[in-house]
Amino acid sequence: MVKNDKIKYWLKTAEQDWKVANHLFEKEDYSYALFFGHLTIEKILKAVFIDKKDKTPPFSHNLVYLSEKAGLKLNDKKLELLEEVSDFNLEARYPDDKFSFYKKSTMKFTENKLKQIKRLKKWLLQNLQLSI
Repeated sequence: MVKNDKIKYWLKTAEQDWKVANHLFEKEDYSYALFFGHLTIEKILKAVFIDKKDKTPPFSHNLVYLSEKAGLKLNDKKLELLEEVSDFNLEARYPDDKFSFYKKSTMKFTENKLKQIKRLKKWLLQNLQLSI
């Protein structure tokens, strides 16, 4: 598979995950909507990594790590958001005994975070060097 095809693969699957995130939000499954928001950003970061490095992206779900490896310059706000969205991956899959993430994932909280993820998604796509 050539570089462009790999990038297209990650972007296509990211877009599918973004649709799922929105469907889950509509169905009021907020914690998993955030989880799929995380998957969306993870896959776009892997596309950016391939675009910039022309190598297989790291096998990691840590968004900060992936962005650093891709050589992205992040301001503090984007860095904090990546850290928070990385946590959605673990908190949705491995809840604590008080289910605090599920309780925190209200409609308002989730809607706000999905809007932030959407803006981050747009910014990341602007970092692609290739026109796909």
